[in-house]
Amino acid sequence: MHSGLLLLFLLSLTERGCSAPQLQGCEPGDELSGRCSSSSLNVYEEKPKCTQLHLGYCNDLGYSSTIFPNILGHRSRMDAESGAEYLLLSVIHGLLNGECTPEIRLVGCSVLASPCRNDKMIKPCRSTCEALRKDCIHAFEAIEMAWPYFLDCDRFFAGAEEGCYDPLAAMRARQELTRSNLPPEEPSTIIQFTYTTNAQMYNILKKTAAKCSHISQVYSIGRSTEGKDLLVIEFSNNPGQHELLEPEVKMLGNMHGNEVLGRQLLIYLAQYLCSEYILGNQRIQTIINTTRIHLLASMNPDGYELAAAEGHLMNGWISGRANAQNLDLNRNFPDLTSIFYRNRRSRFYRIDHIPIPDSYWFGKVAPETYAVMKWIRSLPFVQSASLHGGDLVVSYPFDFSRHPQEERMFSPTPDEQIFKQLARTYADAHATMANNDTERCGASFYRTRGIINGAQWYSFAGGMSDFNYLHTNCLEITVELGCDKFPSEVELYPEWKRNKESLLSFLESVHRGIKGVVKDLDGNGIKGATLSVRGIRKDVTTAEDGDYWRLLNPGTHILTVTAKGYSRVSKRVHIPHNMNHAGRVDFVLEKVPVEPDIHDHLFPTVDSWDRFDPYNQFERYSNAELQEVEQEEKPWWWNYFSQSGASPPHWLLRNV
Repeated sequence: MHSGLLLLFLLSLTERGCSAPQLQGCEPGDELSGRCSSSSLNVYEEKPKCTQLHLGYCNDLGYSSTIFPNILGHRSRMDAESGAEYLLLSVIHGLLNGECTPEIRLVGCSVLASPCRNDKMIKPCRSTCEALRKDCIHAFEAIEMAWPYFLDCDRFFAGAEEGCYDPLAAMRARQELTRSNLPPEEPSTIIQFTYTTNAQMYNILKKTAAKCSHISQVYSIGRSTEGKDLLVIEFSNNPGQHELLEPEVKMLGNMHGNEVLGRQLLIYLAQYLCSEYILGNQRIQTIINTTRIHLLASMNPDGYELAAAEGHLMNGWISGRANAQNLDLNRNFPDLTSIFYRNRRSRFYRIDHIPIPDSYWFGKVAPETYAVMKWIRSLPFVQSASLHGGDLVVSYPFDFSRHPQEERMFSPTPDEQIFKQLARTYADAHATMANNDTERCGASFYRTRGIINGAQWYSFAGGMSDFNYLHTNCLEITVELGCDKFPSEVELYPEWKRNKESLLSFLESVHRGIKGVVKDLDGNGIKGATLSVRGIRKDVTTAEDGDYWRLLNPGTHILTVTAKGYSRVSKRVHIPHNMNHAGRVDFVLEKVPVEPDIHDHLFPTVDSWDRFDPYNQFERYSNAELQEVEQEEKPWWWNYFSQSGASPPHWLLRNV
């Protein structure tokens, strides 16, 4: 049977609750629950007895005796094997692309052929079913398939107090044995080191978030050109919420669709963080309990599909690099670096939170770029890493040369020293990136031990790292993971081993420098206050509740905090070399009369920072979003637009 037709056939069976022949007049499971009896129907007069388990697809359940009629009302082995449930179990591995198997098969078999003791059926455990559904419902949603009716946890399963059977106990015991036999250097978390399709990536991330729902969640920041989700997985001891003084870190992969290793590493990192937290790994628990981590495994899922279609051997340096609009996403951000160079000599010009020029919106802005810009602006990120491929080095801003005609000119930011330290953190923890082997990939960087200023390597405008630095508080490095952009699958595990410590060290490195809260005399946090460091012409601003983070290297620093309508406060701070966590420095500001300042008119950057997408060209409402509006209470104007067939203006939709 054609696979598509088979799926439709199985869907119709499972959604209608169809099964093999049952006792006439009884719902599945009614006889065993006492709601109807076979004797009253003159159908099954002999008392059920334990019988040998001979069900071809279910002969590895850890027991040898079952009983008929089963929970679903099948009266014999032949009835069970001819039912839709048995057929679905036999093809479910292919339907779900290998997700959640053999767990679903084992649990399904325990319903079709429950264990029998002393001529009595032992039902499978409800808790096992509920855990399975939580982990695997995403796999069914991905293929738009209903959860199988015969895995209804309330209907066909029993509680522990009833003496139930756990069909996954033996499998878990085997996994624990496998873990205990691993060499000490092997990860205790078991990860499948294979390439994943976009659908498989979404399933893995959603399944991971469901498994660790107490510390994780997934959310979408937008969609690609072809409508694929840009899915982020977040880790925090309070997922979904910014906590006072807890720094926010992000990592992005697959910005160029044919640079695939970063995508896989972030998928593995998500699984590793979840599993190790549950297993009690103290280091991982400390990272997640003190840091809010955001992982965007694929910024360019459309390009990845094109590159993956050619595969490892055929993939070149160009195929799949750009998005579906043929735009290079790392050249598509606003060029704020040129604006900085033009104004840097003015002592009144702020180089932080440079607004996006209106002219940018008249060009081609990729939906992926737009989504990431909104994401960057929506959270108070402190630091970031963008994972690429093509060489073995960590580069840092500026990526655009301070002299447009110079392709390789050292172009440092005011935070040159802290950027070098961030790059060193990743490179030094990597197995080979910082060594002096002149034969290795990336050998041209051995003199700088695997790090370089981006513009000194090669110059380009419109990069994401420069945008992060000049538009927000966030400091972002670019990690080139290796010369092979699309390594073979056998290289994935060795690459994970080479990069795992670097990834974890980078997450930990956000806890350096200083942090604190800027408050007024009443103890209220002041949003948008500016923290300056003498000698570093780059300020940071406070978040919603008045908290801030400032990455700084050890030494003595003069800090000054200002806010419109408040007094100026300065402090002298010493950061010792042996300090392994951010020092806390709070500020209390007193309200003062606001005096007009001519510089506010000359350089109104602070007031115009919130001016985003001023012509509303890229804020689009999808059909799904319009349907969500329809499901809510309709405003007075909704019927008019519905009947006329016209689309409501965006300013009306914003007020829904």
